[in-house]
Amino acid sequence: TYQVVVKVVCWRSWRCPKWHIFTEQHEPPVLGGNIVILQNEVDVVTVCKPASVPVHPCGQYRKNTVVGIMEAEHGLTPLFPVHRLDRLVSGLLIFAKSAERAECFRQQIEANLLQKEYVAKVVGVFPEGEQTVDANVNFNAREGRSTVEVSNGPGKALPSGKQACTKFQRICTDGNHSIVLCKPVTGRTHQIRVHLKHLGYPIANDELYVSGDFCPRSSKGTSIHRETSLACSLPSSDPDNSAEADLKFGIDPMCTNCPNLAPVGYDGDEEGLWLHCVRYTGPDWCYECPYPEWASLDNVSGKKMKPDVPPEN
Repeated sequence: TYQVVVKVVCWRSWRCPKWHIFTEQHEPPVLGGNIVILQNEVDVVTVCKPASVPVHPCGQYRKNTVVGIMEAEHGLTPLFPVHRLDRLVSGLLIFAKSAERAECFRQQIEANLLQKEYVAKVVGVFPEGEQTVDANVNFNAREGRSTVEVSNGPGKALPSGKQACTKFQRICTDGNHSIVLCKPVTGRTHQIRVHLKHLGYPIANDELYVSGDFCPRSSKGTSIHRETSLACSLPSSDPDNSAEADLKFGIDPMCTNCPNLAPVGYDGDEEGLWLHCVRYTGPDWCYECPYPEWASLDNVSGKKMKPDVPPEN
């Protein structure tokens, strides 16, 4: 995994009679998968994003992003993301190399001229034929999850959330799991994940939606975490550390983010979702990404499966 640590040091001394503090900021690690460049054109570059890497700087992430890694390892900058993928989702990412090309993509998206395709590995035997879910999606930022909102009938209150529609087609099944082609018509947060759960076939390794048990963001930040943050922010009590040249860093035993200690919120076993973007199609262009290993017919379970709908080429 990649891990970035930024340390900022301040102090108070007779030379500078101001209070300063020592703070320590840790960028969460990401899985060490390679970002494969698929196509590198004059004004567009497409890549296969590995799971766990965010697309661009956000939240706690600054360097461990696709944009940051593409600049550091390939010198590609600036890059303008045409679309986004959730951090734990893998697959096709399209970047424009100029603001003009990005604006062209934006206009096509607003005109609803793009078609998106994903593959997912879900629990159970997904029904044959095309299945369409037309149900509003309501994202709760505090809890970090979405819910499906549907009308309860004539005269009832209208569902909340944003209008969302996804079309699904089973590719194959082995009786325990199914590989499903997902075509979101709209682009809401966690839309494919929550629509599959609404149908009763959640993504098999999606801990957020595969069951009703989850830890909302609002319940995080317990006292031990606050104490840890405080311990990392306290100035040193060593009288010798009164000048910048004498300041030294050590591992704080209360800090779960210090070297050789597990970062907060990561158990070392994080894996990507079985949800992968495979294709984006526009009016006069089409970009594709190879299928992941878990979507192969031999890899869903121990036995060979008979495909219902072969993947498009």
